Amino acid sequence: MYYKRKVYKKLLEWKEKYADNYAVLLEGARRVGKSTIAEFFARNEYKSYILIDFSKATDNIKSCFNDIGNLNIFFLRLQAETGVTLYEHESLIIFDEVQLFPKARQAIKHLVSDGRYHYLETGSLISIKKNVKDILIPSEEMKIQVHPMDYEEFCMATGNNYGLLQQIHEIGTSIGQATNRKLMRDLRVYMAVGGMPQAVEGYINGKNFSDIDMIKRQIISLYEDDFKKIDASGRISALYHSIPAQLSKDARKYRIKTAIGKKSNTQTEELVYDLIDSKTVLPCYNSTDPRVSLSDTKDFDSYKLYLSDTGLFVTLMFIDRPVTENDIYAKLLSDKLPANLGFLYENLVAQMIASSDRELYYHTWEKTGSTHYYEVDFLISEGSKINAFEIKSSGSGKHESITEFYKKFSQNVHNIYLMSQKDVGKEENLLFRPFYLMSFLINR
Repeated sequence: MYYKRKVYKKLLEWKEKYADNYAVLLEGARRVGKSTIAEFFARNEYKSYILIDFSKATDNIKSCFNDIGNLNIFFLRLQAETGVTLYEHESLIIFDEVQLFPKARQAIKHLVSDGRYHYLETGSLISIKKNVKDILIPSEEMKIQVHPMDYEEFCMATGNNYGLLQQIHEIGTSIGQATNRKLMRDLRVYMAVGGMPQAVEGYINGKNFSDIDMIKRQIISLYEDDFKKIDASGRISALYHSIPAQLSKDARKYRIKTAIGKKSNTQTEELVYDLIDSKTVLPCYNSTDPRVSLSDTKDFDSYKLYLSDTGLFVTLMFIDRPVTENDIYAKLLSDKLPANLGFLYENLVAQMIASSDRELYYHTWEKTGSTHYYEVDFLISEGSKINAFEIKSSGSGKHESITEFYKKFSQNVHNIYLMSQKDVGKEENLLFRPFYLMSFLINR
């Protein structure tokens, strides 16, 4: 099943402006829909296409790449093996799961230079050492990140009226408790299901939440298998599994030692980089001085990790039981889970920011004369200034950190927001917004 995805528009732009000089690489975690998008695009936008899936390509297909020095022979063999006729300037060749056959990725330089056809690659774990070892990474390659389905894509797939949220955002006033509660419940359905296309399809097809949870567990199991291929010790998997627990403790940063019980060293830090490269997690870096460019003040030793998908996050929270029961999901949807779920909403917001192709930043600083500290959960640049966000799972409650942040950095701040489940509101400089409006605040 193909669901409408925003990345399609980026592919159209690539085809129109860049495809004669660059291949395009759809990069992202496993099961986010890269292959489906690639083939749907090829079918719609080209006269013919050849799809080579390197997870199941025959030896005959792979041996075609031995003829890359003679492209006439290469294309003849490819057409003979696949039974597809290629048309100059009207055909697309897809290298699916290209990380499994690095020789094909290296060939991109020659293929693009030849100019007869267009090339689209899909890949996960694309930057992992073993997948780039001994090959020259082509400079003739544009990367497009494919994220799990964002809330707008989820609404399009499930028939929810996302345009209504746009109108609420533009009006900028409260809409009343009953409507706000209904819209928050709709958002919590997305939090529970997530944006992995298989899970979304299960929800659309009427599967119960336990069945959807099993789909998500299979995806997590697939990730764990990938992690073991990178490092057989299981430490990357332990780093991944530690994320919900570390976020729930409201720690200032992710601690490797908490996850794997060893002091951080170069080798263990490389495992974190491999985990980040897998695109299954989202790093959020501490900006040491938000007065300056966020990227210029990124502290590589002080970061948090979030999961790339909110639905997988919910499943990982309850992974200790054989399956997350329907009643757990029912409590989540009705906002009746007993735990303080601020960290779950943090992960939701992190995913919303990342799906807009923005890096994640936060800021923390010590309180004067105290061992405690202030923390602002997310920072987003807007022009030469920044917007700051504090996340609260329920009401507006205390919001000391965000107000102190504004006092300290007012010259550099455009707006400060407190994101919660409550309706639109305002308190002096602080703007209250419900979580379902977050995307509009990112893409102003």
